[in-house]
Amino acid sequence: MSQTINDFSRPSSSLLQKFEGVSAALLHEAMGQRGALASDFKRVTSGGPCVGAALTIKAAPGDNLMLHKAISLAQPGDVLVAAVDGFTDAGLWGEIATAASMERGIRGLVTDGAVRDVDAVGEMGFAVFARGVSMKGTSKKKGGSINLPIVIGGVYVQPGDIVVGDCDGVVVVPQSEAEEVLENAGRIEKREAKILREIRSGKLTLDLLDLRPTLRDLGLEQD
Repeated sequence: MSQTINDFSRPSSSLLQKFEGVSAALLHEAMGQRGALASDFKRVTSGGPCVGAALTIKAAPGDNLMLHKAISLAQPGDVLVAAVDGFTDAGLWGEIATAASMERGIRGLVTDGAVRDVDAVGEMGFAVFARGVSMKGTSKKKGGSINLPIVIGGVYVQPGDIVVGDCDGVVVVPQSEAEEVLENAGRIEKREAKILREIRSGKLTLDLLDLRPTLRDLGLEQD
């Protein structure tokens, strides 16, 4: 059964701006190592880091009708997050969908499916994270859902959650946890900056990370 919710509670533009420049890996750590999509989600275009509000899509494998519908509902700052049951034998996204999305101010696409027209989409500066690339076309006949919770890459995503993608992959931050995660990320960043300074002063990671006791327990280091 198809269902479309036309709107949802989005994070403010000022909140999204706070996530600009914060790496996906750091946010994953700041959430207690949660929120990272499976490692086979790769940035497949040369588009840069991507930050935005999740507009969720559940589409039929091999069909991209619901993605075109989602483009019509999107607002500036949205990231389309499209689950297609991991079907990668057809490119559900390409140059035309990208052009239409950029006119709407969409920040990027995350999908467990495949895309095509990769060179053209990359030249347009649009960020795409996908599980594969396929030149094969799709149908535009089947329904699905828009702006309902989905599971993609092993992560539960609700409309309005914050999506951050970069070279390391994609992480999803629940909107309700956004400020707490940012605070945690700031603390981790300061701690790591201190460690880097100490490494440059000649200290070893074995000592800075307190790894010698573990090595001793494993019989790999003597007192």
